[in-house]
Amino acid sequence: KARLDELRKQYNRRKYVHPDPLEFLYRYPDMADREVAALLASCLAYGRVRQILKSVAAVLDPIGDSPRAFLQRTSPDQLLALFAGFKHRFTTGPELVDLLKGITTVTEEYGTLNNCFVAGQSKTDVNVFPAMTAFVDCLGCGGGSLVPLPARGSSCKRLNLFLRWMVRKDSVDPGGWTGIPKSKLIVPLDTHMARIGRDLLMTTRQSPNRGMAIEITEWFKTIAPGDPVKYDFALTRFGIRDELEVEGIAGEA
Repeated sequence: KARLDELRKQYNRRKYVHPDPLEFLYRYPDMADREVAALLASCLAYGRVRQILKSVAAVLDPIGDSPRAFLQRTSPDQLLALFAGFKHRFTTGPELVDLLKGITTVTEEYGTLNNCFVAGQSKTDVNVFPAMTAFVDCLGCGGGSLVPLPARGSSCKRLNLFLRWMVRKDSVDPGGWTGIPKSKLIVPLDTHMARIGRDLLMTTRQSPNRGMAIEITEWFKTIAPGDPVKYDFALTRFGIRDELEVEGIAGEA
């Protein structure tokens, strides 16, 4: 715990955000705009980080300062024309537009994405996966390259990243969402966190699946039960930023 707190104090700072799609969220002071940008940025967060940043910019730049207002006034046909040439690895323009239409439908019905997610919660849920399943059902575009289907047992790394950004609030995570306990968040399990979890004996699993994500989160709960993902940003700088190597996490022997 002392070493993790030391790492968090050192690296949980804005200056270590780049390169990370999280940096796009700082453009949006209004939560209703930020949550739309966050969902889009997180859903595109697969592949090489430089390409991720390029693709997120290709989506958010044309949308402008208020993604929420843009979607309210833009028809599906206009969206298809705007993003006809969009491509990010396996994601095409039409699939992106399906997500944009899903966001519009949800915000029209619930007011905000936040309200929709909270509506799918139960006090008896041990983590966010049940509410996440209901949320994806409401979006109506799960199962493709952008939005996973939580019911299939995926670790849902990108949706858990989205929740970390929007539920937590500190010097890097901008927050804005309410009604979701930080204690129920799950570690966004990418290749970096999977390796760190195995190296530091947080997990006995080899495959980076939902079981590993839950196991690593439960390990973090032993030292931070109210906020188990608070170390995620600092730890994943190792491997994301060129100057930081995973071997440096353990510190001096």
